[in-house]
Amino acid sequence: MSEPSDTAGRPVVLRGGTVLTVDATRRVLPGHDVLVTGDTITAIGPDLAVPEGTVEIDATGGIVMPGMIDTHRHMWQTAMRGYGADWTLTQYFVWYYLDWGKVFRPQDVYAGNLLSAVEALDAGVTTTVDWSHGLQTTEHADAAVDALQAVAGRFVLAYGNIQDAPAHWTSTPEFRDFVSRRVTDDPMLGFQLAFDVTGDPAFPEKPAFEVARELGVPVTTHAGVWGATGDDGIKLMHDHGFMTPHNIYVHSASLSADSYHRIAATGGSVSVSTESEQSAGQGYPPTWALRAHGIPVSLSMDTSVWWSGDLFTAMRTTLGADRSREHLEAHAKGDTVTHAALRADQVVEWATRGGAKALGREDELGSVEVGKKADLVLVKNDNSPVSFPVLNPHGHIAFQAQRGDVHTVLVNGRIVKRDHRLVDVDLPAVRRTVEETVEHLRSRLGEEAWQQGMNPDVPEAKILDNPYTYTDYQSGSTHGG
Repeated sequence: MSEPSDTAGRPVVLRGGTVLTVDATRRVLPGHDVLVTGDTITAIGPDLAVPEGTVEIDATGGIVMPGMIDTHRHMWQTAMRGYGADWTLTQYFVWYYLDWGKVFRPQDVYAGNLLSAVEALDAGVTTTVDWSHGLQTTEHADAAVDALQAVAGRFVLAYGNIQDAPAHWTSTPEFRDFVSRRVTDDPMLGFQLAFDVTGDPAFPEKPAFEVARELGVPVTTHAGVWGATGDDGIKLMHDHGFMTPHNIYVHSASLSADSYHRIAATGGSVSVSTESEQSAGQGYPPTWALRAHGIPVSLSMDTSVWWSGDLFTAMRTTLGADRSREHLEAHAKGDTVTHAALRADQVVEWATRGGAKALGREDELGSVEVGKKADLVLVKNDNSPVSFPVLNPHGHIAFQAQRGDVHTVLVNGRIVKRDHRLVDVDLPAVRRTVEETVEHLRSRLGEEAWQQGMNPDVPEAKILDNPYTYTDYQSGSTHGG
């Protein structure tokens, strides 16, 4: 059981940390305090005077940063954590879309969402877009929302259904009833529509876009996924007037320059899931192309059925992939990169303010500024030799820190994690809920299908013929063909 909270309603001050504001100038403020009153950041400065009864948290030696924002996470799949570690995208599609996604019950969606929501807060992710494409029925959707509202984070339900056509599920009376019941003005729960555009010239997704327009909600879509969605889908959206500044294009890793120009011209943003793009095969992680086209970027982790659920890893892999591409292209021309174009402070911004901008909430979230909502993370670990020295704070967050270094998390002014422990979270109960889902899925599949799904065939690897055969290492003499 996590520690209970006795701080409700009291002001909170984080004392003496290095503050990464992630504001327009990316200011770094060493030795500063951050005061939170209610749900708002009310003062930033050294040695602040605070009201009587303020909760004091020692941030000395640590880094205070905005809460991170994940713009694309299939939270319902989290109960299957690590199951698909050796999958390609093909195996993912077969397992979830064709074979077994349909056996998830509402309570299984609840279990995955609950675990994912708790995990997000533990890793300093204060806002998460639940790209919830497992909502076969509105009972599944109710379960998804119930789980999100059971956890003290900010969430966006991106409603989707991979078992049905978008034009159909968005038109049903049940869906309309769900929207009227569960989509409110709650600042802790946003709403999007989540569906993909296949590129069929008949544009069967058009009615779903019209529903989104009628409801006044954004559309988030997997675009530029090799072999699944591509330039034809982008062109259809653009030609029919459905590309807006509110659209979030997920991955966008295998698009043409023309598609990137269309996204840039209409003000949309891209959610990059670098671990996913590197491993599953959507295409090369596209930040190098997005930077060239001036397209706003946010970060996401996709799904824990494969990858990590923290944005420290997302920042690290994104820097590595972008710089690797830059070096590779330079070497192909016989050139050398002497100065890296993508910097650590930029990916920290993508993980925070970039997500807020993608969600249309940059005026409230994503940076540490007076007047903004108090979604804050203190990265501090006095028991780790990696916690010092902190010479380059943005670089420390991007390359050195990890989820275990998250000391304190505030969401909307509420302490949800303190001294490395979640507050008011019954983790054993969460575990029991997840274990029930795993037991259901394993028994429904049967042991043979369960093992086959987790262990796909390994393709035969052919070792290249080697013309050199070393026979005498002492003399250095060789025999070769």
